[in-house]
Amino acid sequence: MNSLFDIPPELPEGFFYYPDFISVEEESALIAQIQKHSLNNMIFHGFEAKRKVKSFGYDYHFDNKSLTKGTPIPEEFNWLINNVAKRLNLLSEKFATLLITEYDTGTVINWHRDAPPFEKIAGISLLSDCTFKLRPYDKLKQTRSAIKSFTVERRSLYLMQGIAREEWEHSTAPVKSPRYSITMRTLRSI
Repeated sequence: MNSLFDIPPELPEGFFYYPDFISVEEESALIAQIQKHSLNNMIFHGFEAKRKVKSFGYDYHFDNKSLTKGTPIPEEFNWLINNVAKRLNLLSEKFATLLITEYDTGTVINWHRDAPPFEKIAGISLLSDCTFKLRPYDKLKQTRSAIKSFTVERRSLYLMQGIAREEWEHSTAPVKSPRYSITMRTLRSI
């Protein structure tokens, strides 16, 4: 019998979650590929975050709010991009960025919305689960009861688009064990 605690919260329109999106073997292959890349501490508005990142495709610069073409997305991630695009009914070439992030135990992501040039945000969680939180971006609607908190399981896929992308912000609770994520983003139409 399910308890109320087993029922996931009602997610905002435009947020989709797909558990067990990749297999254990695919997760192992992705982790091996990630570990071949040199990740660096993320710098955000002059501050060093406690997570390490490696960005491919386009790079967003928080200091001057600009977008520039960066290192091409390595071909070793094409199978993942293709599978995500197929699941989300998108053309794979729409994904213009791929960001690898490494979280040590205790690392959080504070409340934010993704940078303005990005439209759809798809993420894959690797190595461990995390607690993902969503709340309305409008300060007048930010009540404790408005926060949606749920577990994003390892090997799962999530998508934020539309209302979930534009009118909600997200964060993660401190991770209980090391975690990787791969985030793919599309660019807004110009």
